[in-house]
Amino acid sequence: MPKKERKRLQVVISDEQDALLTKTAYELSSPERLISKSEVVRLAIEKIAREMGEDALLDDYRALLEKDEVRDD
Repeated sequence: MPKKERKRLQVVISDEQDALLTKTAYELSSPERLISKSEVVRLAIEKIAREMGEDALLDDYRALLEKDEVRDD
């Protein structure tokens, strides 16, 4: 069975954001299954996309992006 093709995305994150990713991955992990930081990012993308479909929290997300010091310019 061929492997599922995946796209790679490289982003620059702060030390604080990396620490949040690490903490979240650790908290989501269990003795039976370790969760990677990449899996946390994929989960967050899906969650945000679902919430955008429901028009929930969009202003909160926009405010976080405006506050963010790391921009894609």
